Order: sequence, then structure tokens, then C-alpha cells
Amino acid sequence: MSSVSQNRTSGAKYTPRPTSNTFTYVLAGIALVVVVVVVVVAILWQRGGNEPRNDGYGSVKNPAVGLSVLNDGVVQLGVQGAPNTIDIFEDPMCPFCGELEVKHGQELAQKIDEGAVTVRYHMVVLPQLNQVSASGNYSSRAVAASHCVAESGDAIVYSAFHATLFSVEFQPEENGDADHTDSELADMAKRSGADDSVTECITSGEQADAAAADAETARTALATAGAAGTPGVLVDGQIVDALSDSSWVESIS
Repeated sequence: MSSVSQNRTSGAKYTPRPTSNTFTYVLAGIALVVVVVVVVVAILWQRGGNEPRNDGYGSVKNPAVGLSVLNDGVVQLGVQGAPNTIDIFEDPMCPFCGELEVKHGQELAQKIDEGAVTVRYHMVVLPQLNQVSASGNYSSRAVAASHCVAESGDAIVYSAFHATLFSVEFQPEENGDADHTDSELADMAKRSGADDSVTECITSGEQADAAAADAETARTALATAGAAGTPGVLVDGQIVDALSDSSWVESIS
């Protein structure tokens, strides 16, 4: 081999040709499309997941459903002999409690009517929610009103009252400009079917002290059960994620 050839061989550098960016752009485009699809599906799933289950059923309507006020003001609705027990801890100002009622309230009402479940309502007053109501004590007054309705012993009336109490149309917003007076709570109870003795109980504040004590007991029971906050839901003593699991009521046999 000549010296010239040797010099050319030893002195030459390999410079790779720049690869085309076209393939990179294609991959990036595909990834973007996948992300968009995932986001859209997630949004649609979330919207669908928050739709009321069993919409159109309404509140409890079976005359065979009994109401019992247990120790510490726990309100129990159910047909005698129902095989499953659901405990629900909720604050009247809690927006997620409202979401739970809107999403699963009618579904639960049918389960109660069919004798599949007994539901025990534990009304809680969380100070941090009570304080952000317009009046500063809405949760306390709403729990007292709930006690008055429960003392009537009418499961159908109580179920209707409870459904409205947590409805989008009635439940006050946190840090909102207004909530409901005792007279407005009494009017709502009357529209739910309560008689004059119940409305007088609400407007007079007759159950205020008992409700405050019972709500504090319920708050302690909520913490003891291991729930992170309201709503706290237990099925046969086991905590369930009632906000994320859309089929938790349906799965109860």
C-alpha cells in the first residue's frame, strides 16, 4: 500500500450522517394523541361516575321500613331482618357527603325498601365545616333538625328529609353567603311530610343540646372506626371507599 493511501486511511474520520427527525416527530405525535385520548376518557368516566345511581327511584317509600333512634342519636332505617348493615357518618355542610347522597341515595333507598340493608345515619358536626357556614353554626342546627324529624318515628319522612338536606339544591356551600334558618329547615321538613310537632321542635331548638352531644359522640366513633373524614361509610363493619367505588351499593347482596 502506498504511503499516500496509508495517510488517507489513518487520517480520515468517520462522520455519521445526521438521521432524519421525521421518525421522532411521528413518535411524539402518537404519544400526544394517546395522552389526549386518556384525558378525554378520564373526564368522561368521571362525569359518568358522578351521575346518580338508580335515578328516579326517590327516597324510601316502603311502609314496612322502620325507624329507630338508637343510643347517641343514631338514626336507623330498615326492614326487620335485613342481612346487611351500613353505617354512614356525615356532616350537613360536607360537600362530599352531598355527593354521596346525590350519587347513591336513591340506590340505598331501594336497598332499604327491598329489605337488603339497614342503614344507620350518624350525624357529625365538624368544627371546621360548621365555622365556614354563613351563620357559623349551620351544621349544628341541621343536625338538631334531623333529630327532630327522626323523633317522629316515620322512616319515609326522615328519608325524604335526609335526601333534601344533602341535595345540590338545598345544601349550603362552604364559605357561602347564606345557609338556612331554623324556619327554613322546618319548612323543608314539612315539605318532606313532617307534622307540626316536628316543625315546632326545629324552630324552638328543642333538640339542640342533645344533638350537639350526639354529634360529638359520632365524631369520636368516626375516628375510632378508622375513617379519614366524612363521609365515612362502613358495610358490615368494614370501611368502604364509597366515593371512588361506584358499585359498592350494587355489590351488597
